[in-house]
Amino acid sequence: MNLKFSIIVVSFICFSINSVISQAAKDLPEDTLSSKIDSIIGIPDAYGYALDHLLHLWALQRMDTTECNSGEPPAPVPDSLYKYRLSQIPCLIELPYNNIVRSFIELYTVRKRTQTEYMLGISNYYFPVFEQALDANKLPLELKFLPIIESALHPTAISRAGAAGLWQFMIPTGRMYGLEINTLVDERLDPRKASYAAARFLKDLYAIYGDWNLVIAAYNCGPGNVNKAIRRAGGKTDYWAIYPYLPLETRGYVPIYIAATYTFHYAEEHNLCPAVVNIPALIDTFMINQRIHLEQISSVLNIPIEELRWLNPQYKKDIIPGDLKPYVLTLPVNYSSIFMERLHEIASYKADELINNRRNEIEAFRSTSSSNLGASKNVTYHKVKKGETLSGIAAKYGVSVSNLKKWNNIKGSKITIGQRLKIIK
Repeated sequence: MNLKFSIIVVSFICFSINSVISQAAKDLPEDTLSSKIDSIIGIPDAYGYALDHLLHLWALQRMDTTECNSGEPPAPVPDSLYKYRLSQIPCLIELPYNNIVRSFIELYTVRKRTQTEYMLGISNYYFPVFEQALDANKLPLELKFLPIIESALHPTAISRAGAAGLWQFMIPTGRMYGLEINTLVDERLDPRKASYAAARFLKDLYAIYGDWNLVIAAYNCGPGNVNKAIRRAGGKTDYWAIYPYLPLETRGYVPIYIAATYTFHYAEEHNLCPAVVNIPALIDTFMINQRIHLEQISSVLNIPIEELRWLNPQYKKDIIPGDLKPYVLTLPVNYSSIFMERLHEIASYKADELINNRRNEIEAFRSTSSSNLGASKNVTYHKVKKGETLSGIAAKYGVSVSNLKKWNNIKGSKITIGQRLKIIK
């Protein structure tokens, strides 16, 4: 990953790969699987960095609460109770239980309790967004647990392959589902827009497979790999039948999803308490029609820049390019009135340093790039004759008047007889 941020699924994959290569998960002997998984569970360095990154997010703070008794995990849970609890979760997606699922449940509820409590806390902010998008597309609401596996609910997570955001869209797939992705704006990082795009993608996958476990697998590795696994399994379309033929990184994906679903339904039974989330409960949105830097808003309204970035993660350079088209700004609702009252002051604050200067830098870069490009082309010189004009000379050589003036540092339109003009073609 570009930010060295290892998404949870990566670490889980390390735990499951060597244990399950040759057979479907339902048939693995318990003692063999458990011993192998336990011997592999050493956490990789990249995952340690991911854990540290998650625990130090601005939006999260660890605080005691009297509403939940966090502590040590309870006594070991028997398989029969795990099976019963999974059967009591109201959902459309099949949630089978096996030894692999158990190992991942224990990773959430025993080995990585602190991380799980942080995800429980931040889910209170993101799950309503996910559910709204899923419900609008008539999809099972339990698909809201997918971003736990994809990104650990980290809004700006970026994988080594370049997938980004809560739902981990690659650039081509994101654009296919209507997300704007450029230097300034990356809507893969926009929780709401990415959630609606993910819902449409999941809906399309279900139209192909008609099986939610296959849909979940295809979301991770792509329809092509799932189709290949189905062919290798003799045309069988059951997830556990094609399990040995899926890419290694996908084999643990559905078991992890089942484990996450279980953990978020039965957190209290495992003495897991949601972390306190430092995110505004009420927000307001504004359409911005001018270029504004988040630092301008932060300084004038005295809002922490980290809070603005958390609420507006899609603006990669902290710039809202509202001069190009209207863009949405999200603010805590208690800043709504003062933002409107002081908008002119905000737009003027350090404008030359934060906005105008950056535009000048961009223009300078374009000019330099153009000059460098021109240097590799043919350069000729024209000696101005009586009666010639810039437009006539430009037409003669098939160049624009603006370029002709730029190449020769001409401010107005006046040229003199005998003057040598540089022409780049």
